Amino acid sequence: MTHDHHRQIRSAVLGFPRIGARRELKFAAEAFWRGDSDDTALDDIAAQLRTRHWRAMRQRGIDVIPSNDFSFYDQMLDMIALLGAIPQRYGWRPGQPVDHKTYFACARGTDTAPAMEMTKWFDTNYHYIVPEFDDATAFSLARQTPLNMWREAKALGIDTRPVLIGPLTFLLLGKSKTEGVEPLSLLPRLLPVYEKLLAALKGAGVDWVQIDEPILVTDLPDGAADAFRTAYETLAPAAPKIMLTTYFDRLGDNLDLAADLPVAGLHLDCLRGASDAPYIAERLDGAKTLSLGLVDGRNIWRTDLERQLATARKLAGAHDGDIEIATSCSLLHVPVDLSLEKKLDPELQSWLAFATQKLDEVSTLARGLRDGSDTISAALAASTEAARARADSPYTTNPDVRARLKGLDDSAWHRASPFARRRTAQADLGLPPLPTTTIGSFPQTGDVRKARAAHRRGDMSDDAYDAFLKQETEATIRRQEQLGIDVLVHGEFERTDMVEYFGEKLEGFAFTGNGWVQSFGSRCVRPPVIFGDVSRPAPMTVDWARYAQSLTGKPVKGMLTGPITILHWSFVRDDQPRADTCKQIALAIRDEVVDLEAAGIRIIQIDEPAVREGLPLRQKDQQAYLDWAVGCFRLSASGVEDRTQIHTHMCYSEFNDIMDSIAAFDADVISIETSRSDMELLSVFSNFRYPNDIGPGIWDIHSPRVPDADEIERLIGKAAEVIDPAQLWINPDCGLKTRGWPEVEASLTNMVTAAKAARAQLSA
Repeated sequence: MTHDHHRQIRSAVLGFPRIGARRELKFAAEAFWRGDSDDTALDDIAAQLRTRHWRAMRQRGIDVIPSNDFSFYDQMLDMIALLGAIPQRYGWRPGQPVDHKTYFACARGTDTAPAMEMTKWFDTNYHYIVPEFDDATAFSLARQTPLNMWREAKALGIDTRPVLIGPLTFLLLGKSKTEGVEPLSLLPRLLPVYEKLLAALKGAGVDWVQIDEPILVTDLPDGAADAFRTAYETLAPAAPKIMLTTYFDRLGDNLDLAADLPVAGLHLDCLRGASDAPYIAERLDGAKTLSLGLVDGRNIWRTDLERQLATARKLAGAHDGDIEIATSCSLLHVPVDLSLEKKLDPELQSWLAFATQKLDEVSTLARGLRDGSDTISAALAASTEAARARADSPYTTNPDVRARLKGLDDSAWHRASPFARRRTAQADLGLPPLPTTTIGSFPQTGDVRKARAAHRRGDMSDDAYDAFLKQETEATIRRQEQLGIDVLVHGEFERTDMVEYFGEKLEGFAFTGNGWVQSFGSRCVRPPVIFGDVSRPAPMTVDWARYAQSLTGKPVKGMLTGPITILHWSFVRDDQPRADTCKQIALAIRDEVVDLEAAGIRIIQIDEPAVREGLPLRQKDQQAYLDWAVGCFRLSASGVEDRTQIHTHMCYSEFNDIMDSIAAFDADVISIETSRSDMELLSVFSNFRYPNDIGPGIWDIHSPRVPDADEIERLIGKAAEVIDPAQLWINPDCGLKTRGWPEVEASLTNMVTAAKAARAQLSA
């Protein structure tokens, strides 16, 4: 195939982390929320971060630099504000400016107006604010942020490409609050506002705009394909050149739809959507730019430049138009800068690339494609050596773990007896009908946090810290006894984070000092790095569980984080299937479960809040994932005798469509979040006969509100209408770590009172 020798090859980034290398945005936003700073101070720090990031991209050879990828909270909330789609309860009216106060009210709520709903951004650990629609929803151009950001960069001498969430992704990720109003039906109201915005950008001299439509990698609802055609036929004439971006999966049955839209360029995630790329490279009109997402925006492993350059050459050879070498998606999902890591093992560090290092990888690949391999020979050699060293490293492989997994027989993957027989064996736990319990953690007070910080600094000895934790644990056991709770927990005062705690005690994990990633708003997490085969060198929780059980005659639950959640909330090695890594973690947790049982712990909870979030975006891929996820949970839980009761906990996800897989976990008891939706989730049990015991959470612990006993009793009654009362447990819907003791004691008192009243009614 011959090519026009004037063809352009550019490097591009779809978005950069906005939090700052040292979480400057987090601290600035929280100071603003506390009232310790004003709008000007917050805006100044934001402008400093944007300047720093734009300059870093330019210095590292990025040709296409994004603007308007910065956000004070979330990019979907930015579109809600820009499009004037602010719910009426916040008191904003069209024509008014959307100030910081109104913007943050949507995200965080006010005394009188609850926050907008938040959920996971596709299958990532990032959360977005969900747009709300009703029959009165109107759109207007309430902000000019994309134009202002472009001008801000221009004043620095940097030409940028503004980034917008596309109209179809915006609508289809929103929720209708009025029955009969389908989000797609609002497109005719929405398009004129996008048209006005894009025309303003074009009129100001913006050459290209990036419009993100990741919804194209999902199973689109009826009418969405036609809506896409309508939208882009309307917008293209008014707009600068549009780079339509998709990411997180393959386009699949939407390939031709995406290729034929009247846009100037199309971006593919060439890692998660690799199978699309050869077809699109051939199929895409030569007048359109093909953007190849070859550097992973979701994981922290160094790019194999040799391999990705070969892929780029092959795809560029099949497409006659311009080429962009890009990140697979925004770099929002990875930490900012690897050079800040001072304590990581140097060998492991040589295998990694954070956002700043990924800029170098993108520009290097583009240069190699444009000017030939010789121009990047040193970078290629270093990359190849790092890949070889990682593949050969003894740290990544543990032959004993692999042999053990291989040698498992069928019995390892399920409990020895069916639930009915186990339930009989567990009767000697002596629990009443509607037993009460909590989900695991209790308030981590200022004293707990101070003691932990002092211990970390070396100002508190190991023995003194241990004594302090024992004192907190005993006080919590006594409080639960006084409250009359049936199944107690030790409170988890020794734990910071439910994944970090276990990762620090398992082989195959490493921890960064500064590898912060935004989860939502100002909340940042530091995911562990799973770099090698996982094993458990020693018991992790047994001493604390044994100590707590020694303090009381009531049963105390052992508390563990499950293998699926540990997997999803980590940066996972990419040199073997995720399922294999999950099985290794499951074996490590299994060892802990067996040791807890041997220590006399009869009830063990294995938390799996993240099971839903790993679900593939395409329905036809979902069963394969659910099969191995269920298998991993069962592997972790099935090493115990019938008389040991296994619990699991899941929260804040839509479970209705995977309830048969949750039942297949075969936990003796599952607790799930239902209070926020007033037991709405329970509707699934009208059609699905859940086989084991279940604790639908009866109060929302994310709110400081104390529910009264009558309210809790009413929710228990609602649950008993669809679930056999003999199967019901009574519990809050999540851990109590973030709450204060006064509200916790008041709420638990009401919970126990309501359970007793409900028991009396049942036996009447």
